Amino acid sequence: MKEVYIVSAVRTPMGSWGGSLKDFSAPRLGAVAIKGALERAGVSPEEVNEVLMGCVLQANLGQAPARQAARFAGIPDNVPCTTINKVCASGMKSIMIGAQSIMLGDADVVVAGGMESMSNVPFYSENLRWGHKYGNASLIDGLAKDGLTDVYNNYAMGNAADLCATECSISREDQDTFAIESYNRSQTAWNEGLFDSEIVPVEIPQKKGDAIQFSRDEEPWNVKFDKIAGLRPAFTKEGTATAANSSTMNDGAAALVLMSKEKADALGIKPIAKIRGFADAEQAPEKFTTTPAIALPKAVAKAGMVLEELDYVELNEAFSVVGIANTKLMGLNPAKVNVNGGAVSLGHPLG
Repeated sequence: MKEVYIVSAVRTPMGSWGGSLKDFSAPRLGAVAIKGALERAGVSPEEVNEVLMGCVLQANLGQAPARQAARFAGIPDNVPCTTINKVCASGMKSIMIGAQSIMLGDADVVVAGGMESMSNVPFYSENLRWGHKYGNASLIDGLAKDGLTDVYNNYAMGNAADLCATECSISREDQDTFAIESYNRSQTAWNEGLFDSEIVPVEIPQKKGDAIQFSRDEEPWNVKFDKIAGLRPAFTKEGTATAANSSTMNDGAAALVLMSKEKADALGIKPIAKIRGFADAEQAPEKFTTTPAIALPKAVAKAGMVLEELDYVELNEAFSVVGIANTKLMGLNPAKVNVNGGAVSLGHPLG
C-alpha cells in the first residue's frame, strides 16, 4: 500500500458560541480552512482528487455541506465530496478515510477535515408539517437534539461525564484543576505564538469600513478563574461536571491536505508528517468517555510502536474527566498530554 503524507494542516480560529463567527455557516468556515490548507501546501485546487469533511449539525445548511465547502474554496465540480458524521470524531474519521483512499491507490491528493457552526443550529417544529390543530406548540433545540444528547438514555452527554467521574473515582477538584491547567496551557501557547503557523484568519465583513481579520481563538480568554470552584454541577444534581470543566460550544473548521509519497515527490513537496497508524473503537454510548483508551493503543500498535515511545499525545477534552480518565487508564504522563491545551479551553466545534 502507498505511504500517506500530511503536507499541510490548518484551522480557523475558534469562535465562541454566538461570538465573532456566528454569521458564518459551517461550509463557509470549511471553505476558509480548505483554501488555506491548499495554499499552505502549495497545491492547486485542480490537483485535489477527493474532499472529505466532518460536520455533525447539518440542519438548515442545504444539501451536501462538504460539497459546498469545496466549491466555495474553488475546488472543481468534478471532485467527489463526502460529508462525515461521527459526532466528535467526524473530522478525524474524515482523515482516516482519506488516508485509506490514498493507501489503496484510489487518490493521490485528498483534503480532509471538519467544520461546525454551533451558533447557527436551528430550532425544530414537529407539528408544522401536517398542521398543528389545537393547544400549545413547542420547539426542539436542534443543538441539543442532534449534537449533545444521548439518544438511548435521553440525557445530555454531560451525564455520561458524571458517570465516568463516579466509576473512575475522579473528583470535582481533579476536574477543576485539569480545566485550569488547560486554560493556562492554551493561553501560554497563544502568547508564545505556538498556534500561529496553523491558523488561517477569517475575514469578517463590516457594515462600514474594512473587514476585520479574526485570527485568535476566543474561548481561552473568556475564563474567570476565581469563579470555577463555585460553579454548580451542570448536568446531574450531585455531579462534578460543570460549565468550566467541560468543553464549550463553538464555531470553526480545520483541514488537512493528504498526499501519497509518490505525488509529494513528483511535486517536490516536503511533508510535515507521515500517517503510520489509526484505529476506531466503540463501547456503549454512555461509555464514550473512556473509548480513547481503547482506540489509541490499537493505533499505536498498528504503527509498530508502544505507548511509552510517544513524545506527545492529543486527547479530545470533551470534558475534563475524559482527559483525566484516559491519561490514567493508559498510564500516560500528564505533562505530555494536550501540551497546548485542549477543547475545554480552546473550544470544541462539534465535528
